[in-house]
Order: sequence, then structure tokens, then C-alpha cells
Amino acid sequence: MKYADVVIDTKSDNVDNFFTYGVGAFADVFVGARVKVPFGKGAARMQGYVFALRGEMPPELKGKRILNIAEVDEALSLPADAIEVCGWMRARYYCRFIEAAQCFAPAGKPRKRETNSETKGDGSSVLQSKTDEPSPFVSDEPSPFVSSPFVPENAAVFASEAKQSIAAFSKSDIRTPAPPLTQEQKRAVAAVLPALEAKRAEIFLLHGVTGSGKTEVYLAAAEKTLALGRKAIMLVPEISLTHQTVQRFVERFGRARVAILHSKLTQIERYEEWMRIKNGEVDIAVGARSAVFAPFSDIGLIVVDEEHETTYKSDMSPKYDTVEVAVKRAAAAGASVLLGSATPSVVSSYRAEQGLYKKLLLTKRYNTTPLPLLIVADMRDELFKGNKSIFSEELYRSVNETLAGGKQAMLFLNRRGWSSFVSCPSCGYVMKCERCNISLTYHKAENRAVCHYCGLSRMVPDTCPSCGKPGLRFFGLGTEQVEALAKEAFPQASVARLDADNARKRGSGEKILTAFGAGRIDILVGTQMIAKGLDFAGVALVGIVAADISLNIPDFKSPERTFQLITQVAGRAGRREERGRVVVQTYIPENYAIEAAVDHDYEGFYRSELFFRQTLLYPPFSDVVQITSFSADEGKSREGAERVRDGLCAISGLLMAEHILGPRPAPIAMAGSDFRYHLYVKAETKKRRRLERALAQLKQKINTDPAVDYRIIIDVNPYSLM
Repeated sequence: MKYADVVIDTKSDNVDNFFTYGVGAFADVFVGARVKVPFGKGAARMQGYVFALRGEMPPELKGKRILNIAEVDEALSLPADAIEVCGWMRARYYCRFIEAAQCFAPAGKPRKRETNSETKGDGSSVLQSKTDEPSPFVSDEPSPFVSSPFVPENAAVFASEAKQSIAAFSKSDIRTPAPPLTQEQKRAVAAVLPALEAKRAEIFLLHGVTGSGKTEVYLAAAEKTLALGRKAIMLVPEISLTHQTVQRFVERFGRARVAILHSKLTQIERYEEWMRIKNGEVDIAVGARSAVFAPFSDIGLIVVDEEHETTYKSDMSPKYDTVEVAVKRAAAAGASVLLGSATPSVVSSYRAEQGLYKKLLLTKRYNTTPLPLLIVADMRDELFKGNKSIFSEELYRSVNETLAGGKQAMLFLNRRGWSSFVSCPSCGYVMKCERCNISLTYHKAENRAVCHYCGLSRMVPDTCPSCGKPGLRFFGLGTEQVEALAKEAFPQASVARLDADNARKRGSGEKILTAFGAGRIDILVGTQMIAKGLDFAGVALVGIVAADISLNIPDFKSPERTFQLITQVAGRAGRREERGRVVVQTYIPENYAIEAAVDHDYEGFYRSELFFRQTLLYPPFSDVVQITSFSADEGKSREGAERVRDGLCAISGLLMAEHILGPRPAPIAMAGSDFRYHLYVKAETKKRRRLERALAQLKQKINTDPAVDYRIIIDVNPYSLM
């Protein structure tokens, strides 16, 4: 008799283990199968996944009663390579087995079906199947869009137009001939081809300047993969970028071969797209980070566009790194990984330098137009001249010249809302979130102060809650205010804004991007949602309103993110025949990250940053592990972090002064009703395994002990230290 080791679908750390069952009537059960098994005192049936099969009973269970699997659901089972990746994720990200498995499981839900009995003339009855009425904005065809398009007032007319548009996209015979590749693009594709043909797991880093045609390399590599009878996954960092990428892939391969996976689809759409992949009905999955878990059974290629982006790091358990998961899946499947960026992460460039990745270069723009000209506007000089506007003289003049020439401009600021905080000039009171203890951001359209961490929202009072005096003032700058000031400064222009606030509604972001692409918007104001991947022919100017804003964040990655953001948003300008122009407004133009970005000097920035990282033992020379202790009692939270620190030193032999920072209160000291303390561990490569074992032991001991009144969360290389 065969036996199956099953992971039970429960949130408890106490049962984060394998439970052995007989296969019973399901002799052909397989690794990855979704099953129902009797579990617990009442032997209630619970969901689970088969993680391993055995030919004989485990010795420790001999003489004990072994229950059998009750059901197998093949339709919702996982591919075999997923189970290998799940085991690795549990060790790497300190999550539970089931949390990793749920990443591969179908998101969303199927359409509900009801059976109605209809009596015929002869007295017999017929069962009829009835599905939920679909939304008028959701086509019967799976949507090729990032989400349903914007819903205007005339919904009926729009629904009809949307269905026609989607139907047109869905015809599998619609194709665009591939444009001719440049010599650099040909060399890049040729370098990937041997690994694809040999089913060899290999990682390629495509470092291509903005506008160099990286997407054409992705498309060509995907075409080669499909010709070999294998599947491809295409990942983008932002949902806002999915629309353009989906269009490119649908136009090249046809809608019937492309599935879309991301969180803005409806629950039903997400489920149905997952099933299309699982059932082998498509060859390509396009989506944001969760698409790395697409249930293909024969992956040949995984592409990660803008591989440097922080959005590829999950902030919920499991706190996985999408690039790392892609590499692990590829290793299990014998697939290639193609990482693309105009500003590769320091870690990826170092791995390429060490020979772990194979580096491919695109040094020229596809149309040979020079990279944009970057001009620094020193805002200290502007203040000295008496200019208190958010627009420097250079930016103001450049916008007017751009508009006069019939071209478009982008204004970038990576901070949404109207003002950064609300304060009383009389007593210094600042409106803060009572749950997170951070400043609330003022949103003028709603006249509310909002916590951008937990979402708490408060009306702004007429008088100061502390001293009772009127006249609360708003400080700092956000995209909402930039939009208003741009309309005032350039009254002849059509101005719109794109950020997380006005892109919440389904399709609203696409409506803005479509209008901008069609030339109906002259100036587009936005956050990092407009900074990467977008390709618009009419953009001649980009204004970076506050280039140094990200340098003030207390994080060792701040210079890297500043360099990347400036380079990426600058790359939106001049993507056709004429050279683009970029005005970089800053109070610290001498900062090395800003200087390197202005000079298009990636190599210079990389060398400076690598020296800094090596000196202070930051990635790529270590992993930075963030351990958060939390409890409703602040003292217990601090005590928990101290115990973890002492336990790590005792178990792993790490030197506290050299490798461990803290504990100290988290920058966002509260989350809900819990106080939070942070502890950071720098894990050198040679000591990484020892640390992993020590942390796993401590986490299991703490989080399963009912007598312990604090808990811990572990995050490996967090995207933020907040």
C-alpha cells in the first residue's frame, strides 16, 4: 500500500508539518494533488495537498491506525514542480507549508451554478443550468485588459463597445508581424536560445537602456519557447503596466494563447484565467508578481521585466521575492529566466559579475534616438532668486515650449495626496494615526487626513485638537497639489493625474493612459505608476518635481531607488525621432546617485554603491533579515525582540556588535493594537544556512507556545525597513 504525506490547510503553526495517510482507493494519487482527509479529534474532512508519496508506512507510525484519503480533486491540484518550490519557500521565507501552497492555488472563485427544474408539456422535467448574471462590464470572453475599462455614465453603450473590443482582441487569428530586430536584439535572443533548446535552467540579465526594445527581445524569446512546445510567463512590476504588455503579447500571439493574472480582475475572472492555464488552454501568462505561480506544467521561460522593482517583493506572508521564486521554479522545470531592466539592481549586477547570471546588453535605443538630455535645476538657487513655486524657471519654460510644439509632458512626484502632513503653527501639533503613530497625509478632494500605511481616515478639524486654536496648516507636497498647481500655471493645457488614489476604480487608470496615448491629455502628473515601462510617442519632456525625495527615507537602498527612479522616469521622454528633455529638480544636486543618473552613468553608480554595500555588509554581500516582535504590551514586544537577539547569538554564534542591529522601536511603531520592535540581522553568505536554522527553530518555538505573549514575523531582504 502507498502512503501520502499531506499538508493540512490550516493557519496554525502547530500543524505546520506532514501528516501521513493511506491512499486507499486513490492508488494513482500524485504529488501536488489537492485532497480531503479526516483530521483532528472529530475526523472532520479538511483540505490539504500531497507533498510526498511513500512506498511503505513510516517506522514511527507502525502499529498505529492510519486513515485514508477521502477525496482527490484533480482539477484544483498543483503541478509537481510547485511542491518542490513550496518546500524551498518555507525554508527561505519562514512561512508555513500551506501558505506557500496557496500561492499556487487558484485565486478567486468559480461562477455559481444553479439547477432549475422546468416542467415540459408531457409532464417530465428538465434540469437547466443557470449561472450568476455577469457584470455588464465583464465580457463572456476573458478580458485582455489589466482590469475592466473605465465605466462612464452611459454604461449600456460602454458595455456594448467593450464587448466588441474584447471580442476583436479574442480572435486568435489577429497577429502583427514581428518588427526587424536590431543586431543587439538578435544577439540577445541568440544567447538565450541554446538554453531554451537544451531545457537548461539558466538566468540571463538583459541590461538595456530605456527605449532599447527589451520587450521585443521578450516577445522573440517567448516565440522561440512556444515553438519548442513549452510555456512562458511574462511578469511586470505594476498592474498599470499590464495593459500595454498584454496588448503586445495578444497582438503577437493571439488572445486564445494568452492568459492574464493580477489582483484587479474580478474573482470569477481570476479563477477562470487560472483554470485556462491549468487545463493547458493557453501558452503564455502575463501579469504582476503573483503570475510567477501560474500553474503551467511545462515552463520553458520566465521573463521578469523591470527586475529591480520593489513591487516584486511581497509584503504579506509568505514574504517572497518574485525573482528568487522565478529562479527556483526555473531550476525545478529546466527553464530559462530572463531578467530585464535599464537599471538592474545592485544585487543582480553583482551576480552577473560573479558569473551566476549571463549578462546581455542593449546599449542603443531601438530607433537610434539619443538618450534624453537631463538638466539639473538647483532648487536652492530658485529660493535665492525668490521663486517659491514648485516649478523652477527651467521647468516652467520647458513645459511651455513643449506645449507650444504640440508635444506632451510628464510631471513626476513619488508622493500622493495634497500635503505630507497637517500641523498647528501655534503649538506644533501634528495629526497622526493613532494605530501606526505616523503622520496623516492630507487629501484635499476628500478634505480628509489619511494614513498611507493602514488606511485610517479622519476629517480635518477646524481647530487644533491640542491647543484649540484655528488655522491648521498643510505642509509638504503631493501629486494632488502638483496637478492643481500645473492647471494654474499652464491654463492652456489639459492636465490629468495618475496615482494610486484615482486608479482604484476598475479601469480608471487605463482610461487616463488611453487618453494620454491618444493625445487628449497634455500634461500627465503621477507617481511611480508613470515612471516605468510606458511607451508614448508624444512625450517630449519629463519634469521630476523633487528628485531627492526618496533619499530622505531611512533605508540603505535609498540611493539605488533614487538613481533608478530618475533614470526610469527620464526614459519616458523622446522615445521616437526627437531627443527628449528632462528637468531634474533637487536641493542636493551633488549627491552621487543624482549625479550618476543625470550623466546616464550606471556603471559609475554601481561601483560607488557596491563599495558602500561591501564596507557595511549589505546585500549582495549578505542577506538583511528583519525580525519584527509584536504584542499588545509594549514591554512584552521589546522583551520578545531581546530574547530573539539573545537566542540567535546563542544558537548561531553570530556576534551581536558585528551582525545584529537593535532591537529598537519600528519606524511605524504600532500596527493596529500591537506595538512593534525591529531587529536586523546581516547574514553573510557563508553563515546564511546557520542563521536560517536558528531562526526557524526560534520562530517555531515562539509562535507555537501559548505561554508566550508576543509573536514574531521574519522578512528576508524586506523592500522597506519601515
